[in-house]
Amino acid sequence: MSVQTDTSKLYAIATRNDTERRVSDLDADRHKRFVGGEPETVMDVLRSLRAVAEASGTGVIDWEKAAEAAKASTEPGSLDLTPAEREGYAADVRDARRRVGEVSGLNFEVPGAVEVQNRHHWIDANVDTLRNVMRPIEGAATPLLPDLSRIANTGSLAFTLGFLGRNVLGQYDPLLLADEPAEDHGLYFVHPNITAAASELDLPYPRFRRWIAFHEVTHAAEFGAAPWLPEYLESRLESGIQSLTAGGLDPGAFAELQVAMTAVEGYAELLMDRAFDREYADLRRKLDERRSGGTPIERFARRLLGLGMKRRQYERGAAFFEAVADARGIEAAGVVWSRPEYLPTNDELDHPETWLLRVDP
Repeated sequence: MSVQTDTSKLYAIATRNDTERRVSDLDADRHKRFVGGEPETVMDVLRSLRAVAEASGTGVIDWEKAAEAAKASTEPGSLDLTPAEREGYAADVRDARRRVGEVSGLNFEVPGAVEVQNRHHWIDANVDTLRNVMRPIEGAATPLLPDLSRIANTGSLAFTLGFLGRNVLGQYDPLLLADEPAEDHGLYFVHPNITAAASELDLPYPRFRRWIAFHEVTHAAEFGAAPWLPEYLESRLESGIQSLTAGGLDPGAFAELQVAMTAVEGYAELLMDRAFDREYADLRRKLDERRSGGTPIERFARRLLGLGMKRRQYERGAAFFEAVADARGIEAAGVVWSRPEYLPTNDELDHPETWLLRVDP
């Protein structure tokens, strides 16, 4: 059962029926048991491999088996939130909305309901997003060995979903390429990952949770201030995917998408640092150490999934917006969301003074 918390009324709603909740509870119990002296995780790996091997259908990915395999190898984690924790999530988001608005001067709204998830909920939510992104490629793909290709692709996706499901802390979801365009945006917190990371990094859980909330709300501010942004990102993504399905490559579409996402991540870093109302230097330092550390397998997975590249994207974008804010003020940095033409170019990201001359915020 994931939990939705209304940010103004503080109520919780079960979004899954009791049967699903019992299954989730059984899954959580299963991950605590030992079989024949070996951790149950060995059995989980076997279940995951079996799900991948059973991939079937006509597409290049068996989406149901990919989700099943990812969840089989991933503990769902506990969602036993106390009333104080539920109120804490809602209060963090409310306070972040107020502070980010005050500091940035942007006018935006956050989703009416905040969803606190376990790891399996996050996997389920993101399977649907990835399926929408991959649909054009699936329709055009004609692999030479379709059954083997399907198993390999399903296994790769299951690995990705499982790894991210165990590491993602929070997510603002603008619902790009959603089946229902009018559907509200989403704000998710993966509660077991937040509590585990706070414990692992020896950080105060309430302050760490609040910091994650501020980060996700800054993304809500960007998309709220730029109603054109979802369509802009969708068009570049669709153009790039269509060129791939046609056997070519549209480097311009992917380059524009990369620049836009660098701006999204960089502005969020700037705004989060300037709006957060608690000490955060230790939070950032320890989280950066966590991202660069871990086991050899975890470091390999991060390189494989391009997470190191995303970190550089954060840093490059943040440096651009810091320079703009230092020169003209933080509200000048927010001008980038006024219209698509005000997004920085790839060259301007490294030379913010040229953006300042062109846009003159």
